[in-house]
Amino acid sequence: MGKNKRKVVDLAPKAEKISEEQLKKLQSYVGGINKAQMDIGMLETRKHQVLHTIAEMQDEITLLQQEFDKDYGTFDVNVNDGTINYPEK
Repeated sequence: MGKNKRKVVDLAPKAEKISEEQLKKLQSYVGGINKAQMDIGMLETRKHQVLHTIAEMQDEITLLQQEFDKDYGTFDVNVNDGTINYPEK
C-alpha cells in the first residue's frame, strides 16, 4: 500500500517585524535590565569604598591601641565610658 505524500506549502506572508507594542515592551524590559545592572555596579563601587573606609578605621584603632598599651600598659578599654580594664595580676 503506497501512501500519497503531499507537501503542504504555507502561502501566508510571514511577518518581518514584531508589533510596535511588543517592541516597546521588549525595549522597556531590556532598558530596565540595563539600568538594574548599572545600579548594581554603582552599589558595588560604593560597597568597595565603604569597605576601604572600614579598613582605614581598623588601622587607626590598632594605632590607638598601641598608644593605649604604651601609656597605660593595656589597650583593653571600655568603648562606652573609657574605663581602662587593667589585667589582674
